[in-house]
Amino acid sequence: MERADRQWSELLQELRVAQTGVQILFGFLLAVVFQPRFADLGSVDKTIYVVTVFCGAAATGALIGPVSLHRLVSGRRLKPVAVRWAARLTVVGLVLLYLTMASAFLLIMRMALHDALALWLVAVMALWFALVWFVVPLITVRNGRR
Repeated sequence: MERADRQWSELLQELRVAQTGVQILFGFLLAVVFQPRFADLGSVDKTIYVVTVFCGAAATGALIGPVSLHRLVSGRRLKPVAVRWAARLTVVGLVLLYLTMASAFLLIMRMALHDALALWLVAVMALWFALVWFVVPLITVRNGRR
């Protein structure tokens, strides 16, 4: 049970960082549709926007989900199970946040550049996020098992 308590505390610290970022990003995304230039977007850019908002909403739900999970199962001696589910929700939330960031960056680069350079920049940034968010942790786990 002590291990579950420690894991829960660590997970909460991680979630505080991720939740703040995703909530700020999601708030900005929600405001975009009310800007005068939004009507000027083409259908491709509007589709990218809708996908971005959808991923942002899903990421927000996944990253706030562990808080709700903890509150609803608290005091029922289910902490180890709750920690496992919360960790899974956090990973799902990070993947959805990755998709949100990549698609938001795509929309911004398309608006700023209007050319193929936008796709290259998005690809580089998406690879960077994948490297630091997923590849480095997986390599660390693999090396730690040796």
